Amino acid sequence: MTAAGPLVVVGDTLLDQDIEGEAGRLAPDAPAPVVDVRSDRSRPGGAGLAAALAARAGRAGREVVLVTALGRDAAADTVRRALHGRLTLVELPLDGTLPVKTRVLAGRRPLVRIDRGGGRPGAADDAVREVLAAAGTVLVADYGRHTARAVRAELAAAARRVPVVWDPHPKGDAPVAAARLVTPNAAEARALLPGSGTTLADDARRGRALAERWRAAAVAVTLGPRGALLTRPATDTPMLLPAPYQADGDPCGAGDCFAAVCAAALADGALPEEAVERAVAEAAAFVSAGGAGNAALWDPAREPAPAARPPSDAYALARDVRARGGTVVATGGCFDLLHAGHVGLLESARRIGDCLIVCVNSDASLARLKGPGRPLNPLPDRIRVLSALGSVDAVVSFDEDSPEALLGKLRPDIWVKGGDYCVEDLPEAETLRGWGGQALVLPYLQGRSTTGLARRAARSASR
Repeated sequence: MTAAGPLVVVGDTLLDQDIEGEAGRLAPDAPAPVVDVRSDRSRPGGAGLAAALAARAGRAGREVVLVTALGRDAAADTVRRALHGRLTLVELPLDGTLPVKTRVLAGRRPLVRIDRGGGRPGAADDAVREVLAAAGTVLVADYGRHTARAVRAELAAAARRVPVVWDPHPKGDAPVAAARLVTPNAAEARALLPGSGTTLADDARRGRALAERWRAAAVAVTLGPRGALLTRPATDTPMLLPAPYQADGDPCGAGDCFAAVCAAALADGALPEEAVERAVAEAAAFVSAGGAGNAALWDPAREPAPAARPPSDAYALARDVRARGGTVVATGGCFDLLHAGHVGLLESARRIGDCLIVCVNSDASLARLKGPGRPLNPLPDRIRVLSALGSVDAVVSFDEDSPEALLGKLRPDIWVKGGDYCVEDLPEAETLRGWGGQALVLPYLQGRSTTGLARRAARSASR
């Protein structure tokens, strides 16, 4: 069941600035690097970033409202312009100036951060109270500057009727009772409950203790590249939602992305486990695309990075490897029930070259080849299992009885089959010779086959 009202983001907005350049020398008057500036960009941060990301996540057409404190300074005006047209902005007064956080980066690596500005949020008016009363889902992006404190009574009332996701801060207030999901990162959880270790078991204990302290339905402790640990009060059974791959990029804003996707998923009717799993995947993609500094997030003329990592394009991968002078290896088969023989073959094939592309029979092709009752696993499941193997760089399917047409497009340097085949019997061998490719047979682990496994499983089930 999806939320009927808007997704309302409440929290402290900042202005983030990135000054990027190159540092190839030291200043003559001090041992400090000199940065030759190449670019200077500003963007909303904190709750402003979380709200913008929430507007991109989840169901198309959902209204997103940002409740935040903004002043009359230049930084606040920059935030207003950047958010215009992306969401509805409902302001609290700000006594002071908007906080500005400036990162100086050299060679894409942070060199120093400069913080300035800051103020106190004023009291909520009727417009703010009406927005929170009509919310279908609420995300609190707390940066320790007390915007959430200004509307705490309204947030407590919202938590009793709609999902509330609370992204906490050590300098902020505790989440209101009955929050559906609270999302501290591991460092924040350790700061809130000091004195224990840093293992996964320690993080799980902290998550449970915080859930009990805050009377929250669940706490998701984010672990950076390891994913997130979902815990609940009064249970010793945490759930680890691992990242789908190692994300290499700028992690700035990853926590905002995680919380925003969780809120959007809950608004779409997802369970907390589903919301956290989706958020881990999208946070990884966010980091890979450049994090909050990804210019495509704020440039309307550019398409934002995809919310999730697309599967590897086998054809593009083959072209890239060839362009670098590398060796493209391919193999093929049904892979209907992955077993030790398959794994050994794939690992050996990967060691031959610079990438391994697996060509897998479609469901229709496999059924024609193997007969009634096959496949045991549908094509999407087979592709997912193969893609998860460290030896496999890309997977592509074919509908024909033979992969010859597909090989003509991929043009691999080497085509590998298991030792139960003979090169002379492979029709693909002649195809490969057309562009100078080679067919090879690798040793195959004897006694392993999908058919044999299926027969043993059927005999076991009939006893």
